[in-house]
Amino acid sequence: MISREGKQVFHGIAIGRVRFLTKKQNVVTRRKITDTDAEITRYETAKNQAVEQLRALYGKAVKEVGEVNAQIFEVHAMMLEDGGYNDSVHNLIRSQNVNAEYAVATTGDNFAEMFANMEDEYFQARSIDIKDVSERVITILHGGDTGSDIGNEPVIIVAEDLAPSETVQMDKSRLLAFVTHLGSANSHTAILARTMGIPAVIGVDIEEDWNGRPAIVDGYEGKILIDPDETTLAYYRERQKEDEKKKELLLDLKGRENVTKSGQKINLYANIGNVSDLAGVLENDAGGIGLFRSEFLYLEKHTFPTEEEQFRVYRQVAETMAGKKVIIRTLDIGADKQVDYFDLEKEENPAMGYRAIRICLTRKDIFKTQLRALFRASNFGNIAVMYPMIISVEEVRQIKEIVAEVKKELDEAGIPYGTVEQGIMIETPAAAVISDMLAKEVDFFSIGTNDLTQYTLAIDRQNAKLDAFYDPHHEAVLRLIELVVKNAHEAGIWAGICGELGADLTLTKRFLEMGLDELSVSPGSILPIRQIIRESE
Repeated sequence: MISREGKQVFHGIAIGRVRFLTKKQNVVTRRKITDTDAEITRYETAKNQAVEQLRALYGKAVKEVGEVNAQIFEVHAMMLEDGGYNDSVHNLIRSQNVNAEYAVATTGDNFAEMFANMEDEYFQARSIDIKDVSERVITILHGGDTGSDIGNEPVIIVAEDLAPSETVQMDKSRLLAFVTHLGSANSHTAILARTMGIPAVIGVDIEEDWNGRPAIVDGYEGKILIDPDETTLAYYRERQKEDEKKKELLLDLKGRENVTKSGQKINLYANIGNVSDLAGVLENDAGGIGLFRSEFLYLEKHTFPTEEEQFRVYRQVAETMAGKKVIIRTLDIGADKQVDYFDLEKEENPAMGYRAIRICLTRKDIFKTQLRALFRASNFGNIAVMYPMIISVEEVRQIKEIVAEVKKELDEAGIPYGTVEQGIMIETPAAAVISDMLAKEVDFFSIGTNDLTQYTLAIDRQNAKLDAFYDPHHEAVLRLIELVVKNAHEAGIWAGICGELGADLTLTKRFLEMGLDELSVSPGSILPIRQIIRESE
């Protein structure tokens, strides 16, 4: 048995035979031509045919993976219609008297190399998109077929790499899993695999002689097993059965409302900490994202993330959620989340120290960079912003002044932005007690029960010695939550929970009685909570 590890893109277990997909390589030779006008016309005809194919692929993808994920084919069509790309092809044909195939291949290689050499991983991943569209035009110029045939039997596709168009054109009913040597977790092919719910692993050392051999793809651990023995097969077949049972629950509850038998409705949103968590949000049918922890952008870097870097991430999340609400929490660094380049001084009690909104209000350059990125991204989806660790009305008013500055700067630069709901996290007893005053200043409350519990009980939740004393069900905590909900509703705004307590199934009915408008939990908790809601009176 051969075992090879890579990086998991989407979870799940697949058992079947390998189909090693070898790309049809277009051999491009340089030919001297005399009629450059005719050659440009030939190129334009092939390019227009490619654009038509991409529009058709877009229609197919909309049905299979949704409009947002299908937009890559609109992007591919736009690449072919890009002035810079076409100018390069035309210029090569005219200035060097070369054939269209050579001009397209050279242009494609130059543009792909430009993207591949960029430091940003997102743009590096776009390199394959350039190659994909260029190969499509060359294939048409050669009179070839641009389709992807994987045969009639269900197979595990193993390939050096896969272009988005190849992924979508494959018959999903015959596709068990993807395994590739190249690729990026941020590539459109990876995003499509997650959206289609197909186990996928990238970064694997693959071999062509695997073709036709039995294999297992473990999308949870990110590995492929070739020629598995009977014991291994039996183990993974049991894993598959467990997955099927979970899927049955998903199929039964997916698409259903979060409504009690008496008609009370509540929103179920997801908490995520990274773009890679979006697949779980979609798979578990979340109504939106109730907490996007933006600090991962800071924790994963060695210097401050730029406005552009942040904007691309926020935009990707907004577009992927396709109009569903995405609530992004502003920077929450400090306490148990330390970043060296912030140069934060050591504190005796960091949980009550210089953190979250306190950093943002005293280091406005960091805060405004994030706010600019957030408001710019709001033009591409339904983004809301919430601010952590609020303890006073004055803090909220300072935030609103800074937001006004950011909006003015964007207006003056002619940069569009959407309507952004602004809310605050209620995670201190101070905020809970004056929630009637705070409710007049914001659009919503999101209760962070983790910190609210530790501050209310005066217990450090990071201290394992105090576990026996730490009681998240303490009546004081629950009464504060109830007070916050009451004050929110009296002011005409909504209130939700984004802390761990929201996923506590023993409290779901109590939260319904309190009248909470929203619960935001880990993606895997959504369907079990939905079941309790629907069974409640």
